[in-house]
Amino acid sequence: MEIKVYSTPTCPYCIQAKKYLESKNVQFQEFDVSTDREAASEMIDKSGQRGVPVIDVNGEIIIGFDKGRLDSLIS
Repeated sequence: MEIKVYSTPTCPYCIQAKKYLESKNVQFQEFDVSTDREAASEMIDKSGQRGVPVIDVNGEIIIGFDKGRLDSLIS
């Protein structure tokens, strides 16, 4: 399973999403879109928006911290 989390350091929902994934012992790649322009462009291409977090679970895009959808994709 490949999970990418596009986030910024100051976003509370981003922090919640990452802590939630860690609590489930799920490994993920984190991209700070406030400093990584390439990751920011990739996130916008995938989600069509600039808001964070954007979570990519095996190509399925979750916009925001949607615990229910996240659970259904990582279970």
